[in-house]
Amino acid sequence: MINVTKTFFPPIEEYQAQIQRIWKNEWLTNNGELYKELSQNLVDYLGVNKIIPMTNGTLPMQIALKAFAEGGEVITTPFSYVATTSSIVWEKCTPVFVDIHPEYLSIDESKIEAAITDKTTAILATHVFGNPCHIEEIERIAHQYNLKVIYDAAHCFAVKYQGQSIFNYGDVSTCSFHATKLFHTGEGGAAFVQDEKTYHEIFYRHNFGHNGPLEYHGLGINAKMSELQAAMGLSVLPYMDKIIQERKKVCDYYDAYLDFSKLSKLKIRPGTDWNYSYYPVVFKTEEDLLKAEAKLKQHNIYPRRYFYPSLESLPYINTNTCDVAASISQRVLCLPLYVGLDTLDLELIIKSIC
Repeated sequence: MINVTKTFFPPIEEYQAQIQRIWKNEWLTNNGELYKELSQNLVDYLGVNKIIPMTNGTLPMQIALKAFAEGGEVITTPFSYVATTSSIVWEKCTPVFVDIHPEYLSIDESKIEAAITDKTTAILATHVFGNPCHIEEIERIAHQYNLKVIYDAAHCFAVKYQGQSIFNYGDVSTCSFHATKLFHTGEGGAAFVQDEKTYHEIFYRHNFGHNGPLEYHGLGINAKMSELQAAMGLSVLPYMDKIIQERKKVCDYYDAYLDFSKLSKLKIRPGTDWNYSYYPVVFKTEEDLLKAEAKLKQHNIYPRRYFYPSLESLPYINTNTCDVAASISQRVLCLPLYVGLDTLDLELIIKSIC
């Protein structure tokens, strides 16, 4: 069976060595030794300012929205994973959808200003498939209208934009360290911030609101990363260059042999050092997609309609339709992409599609 992705497992003896450290320390959570080490290693590897690892990738978004969106309207994209929109609703804010660019597939920055009202408090934009939004324009708009910027950068581990980590943009950037991602801690995620004030705000909120053991800064929840998760992260991180190189080989093969008279692919924004996190292709019609998907499944190949459906269709929101996002979501398919996907597998995938 060939799935759309496959979790990277580090050598088990290396993971066991990290687990032995936990047993030696007798410390499972609450800012332990492995957590601190992983945090610093990620800062060094990524070239980021400040990081707060958490227990999954959704909680950083929820905490950022709780801290900065203030129950207002949040401009966002319908072409994203459901967690982007559900986090807005969960934090009792109102999602306001803006359509996407037809080639970059991220939020169309030229349509953001028209969606701003006196109730708008934040922009929550997704760097789709690790492809950056038009950061400069979003930051200009946010500054002009005094809005906070939160980036859903779940797919963006190791992506650089204009020479620096993509996590160094916005008031808060969030990432997922789920088992399906390039870098993972089994389950996990992180918030990335740029200054000490924001770091303090997000950190205490992810730790029940604590100010030391007996006092509280304010409202918080429990989003702390455990030592067990950190152990996996410490075991995976040394292999990141290899993981990215191997995934690039798969993407290069698709680029060379897919028939792009029948398909279109993601256009990477200029100035981006991409991470090869996903390989989406867009068919001319949904019928074409369904035929290709059925043929792939006959060979036990399971791509994913990601993202489908467009999030305007969620039952718990009532908002505008975005025509480009609705059309793309019906025609986009993410092809298998992971370390260990060999040439024979790739030939079969391409033959089934083309």
